[in-house]
Amino acid sequence: MPSPAAQDYLKAIYKLQSDSAVSTTDIARSLKVSSASVTNMIKRLAHAGLLMHESYRGVRLTEAGTKIALETVRHHRLLETYLKERLGYSWADMHEEAEHLEHHISEAFEERIDALLGHPTHDPHGHPIPTADLRLVEVDTVPLACAEAGQTVFVDHVSDSDVGILQYLEDIGLRPQSTVTVVAKAPFDGPLTLSIDGKECVLGWQVASSVHVAVR
Repeated sequence: MPSPAAQDYLKAIYKLQSDSAVSTTDIARSLKVSSASVTNMIKRLAHAGLLMHESYRGVRLTEAGTKIALETVRHHRLLETYLKERLGYSWADMHEEAEHLEHHISEAFEERIDALLGHPTHDPHGHPIPTADLRLVEVDTVPLACAEAGQTVFVDHVSDSDVGILQYLEDIGLRPQSTVTVVAKAPFDGPLTLSIDGKECVLGWQVASSVHVAVR
């Protein structure tokens, strides 16, 4: 198994890649490291056959790299679910704790947590948990910031990239499976006035962009 740092890189690249390769700049921004550090790690991961790198085009995970990334994601999301449901962690604290623990649990421990929790399909943030055979099914969503005034949407998941935003979203009750109506939307990336399960609040553009919704 690669080092914890290498696992973090593979997980970050997996989350960033879609229809195009992932740039060094995007990886550095996601992991909050220098471009030089990213370049060095990319060389190591490419040499190990875990990603493919084309100069000036970016990187893509190989099948082997994808498998390790999904295994790390599975560990993280199962741990978050356990920490929240069984130990009462907050959204922000469970994410930070899972970031540390995800690299150090065995497959046997992972299986026991999965069984204890009743084989959950989603973590507390709403993200799907990869299955034991590392299949991951995601649904199409849009950022809440893209919803229009008058629309009613269903919260699918929230981004876990910013701990402060996570804590704020939990405090105001904006959770997965919440029903949200956009009461008003200010122009030029202004704030959104929302009704969350009948309770009104105002959400800034940055925070609204971290909430992913499906339109009903």
